[in-house]
Amino acid sequence: MSRIGELLGDGVEVRALGDVARLVRGNGMPKTMLTNEGIGAIHYGQIYTRYGTWTTSTHSFVAPEDAAKFAQVDPGDIIITNTSENLADVGKAVAWLGGSSIVTGGHATVIKHQLDPKYLSYWFQSPAFQTQKVKLASGTKVIDVSARQLGRVQIPVPSLAVQREIASILDRFASLETELESQLLAELTARRRQYVHYRDTLLSFAENAGGGVARVCLSEIGTFIRGRRFTWSDVVDMGIPAIHYSEIYTRYGVAASVALSHVRRELAPTLRMAEPGDVIMAAVGETVDDLGKAVAWVGSSPVAIHDDTFLFRSHLDPRYVAYCTQTADFQAQKNRYVARAKVKRISGAGLGQIAIPVPLLAEQRRVVASLDSFDALVREISIGLPAELAARRKQYEYYRDKLLTFEELAP
Repeated sequence: MSRIGELLGDGVEVRALGDVARLVRGNGMPKTMLTNEGIGAIHYGQIYTRYGTWTTSTHSFVAPEDAAKFAQVDPGDIIITNTSENLADVGKAVAWLGGSSIVTGGHATVIKHQLDPKYLSYWFQSPAFQTQKVKLASGTKVIDVSARQLGRVQIPVPSLAVQREIASILDRFASLETELESQLLAELTARRRQYVHYRDTLLSFAENAGGGVARVCLSEIGTFIRGRRFTWSDVVDMGIPAIHYSEIYTRYGVAASVALSHVRRELAPTLRMAEPGDVIMAAVGETVDDLGKAVAWVGSSPVAIHDDTFLFRSHLDPRYVAYCTQTADFQAQKNRYVARAKVKRISGAGLGQIAIPVPLLAEQRRVVASLDSFDALVREISIGLPAELAARRKQYEYYRDKLLTFEELAP
């Protein structure tokens, strides 16, 4: 920072982008023309989905005979988006630092300049640019900032030495952020694997019960009852508490005491209600993994269940049964009974053929208590690690914005 301050002197000259660069608007290049080999190509939609501040390689290519149709991007050029469905993605930029020229297509502009390419690309992330972009943007459903409008953007132009120093610092920040993200993701993945191993081992009873725990088919220890139909159009803010099959594998954990949805009260005579202590299982899903996912209903009153679910009623601890449905052993057995059409299904009879270990009730509750504790720990980590990463990103953005804010040189 102090070195940059020394290099800046009394301020920085601010100039229109169009005065320090040549802006070339891209054209054409539908996604259908992208290939896995040929001349490197960057589609405008990839800039805000697949690229960072700069890149030395492309994810896509076009056939050599097609490349001449598109805007050429030389090493050091910036590609910036002109169009998107939201304002945030308009004006996203990536510096091309590869060893040879590539191409880009419509809804993007190539900025050809003599500035440090990383500095310029980083500057397009700054609040100074974002503020100007809002004033230059047009459209409602589709937002656009034209190449002509981009040329009017006022950009600070410090010396090349300052530009390179800033780019170097921001590269180090970005590298540290990426490294931290990788470490946190690895830690979270390791904890989840540890939990899965612990859960499956605990529920196998291979060691702690000495093989003395009987495995019993669910149909022999309980009853499966199918839910009754309601649709998303029946869902209201206030009404009869209800659980839709898709919510079981998207919104609920192993147990629930409060329903996340409600349906119209006039449906009451036609609904099937799960009682407290029942286990509700998904019978339909887009993937095989979704089938058989279960939530133990531990609320104080009944809850309506969808016709693509089954309630399982038994004398077992409902949380214990729900945990059993998560194990690799349960999944392996379930696979034998899945109807593998476009929409995957499993019947109550199929679910009933799946065997689980059935220890004494006291042992079931001990296992549930252990798994609840471990699950809470994993969830705490799942929340804490992303929060730590978000804090580091804010810190990075603060220093980035500070580095890219200058005192304008007095006339």
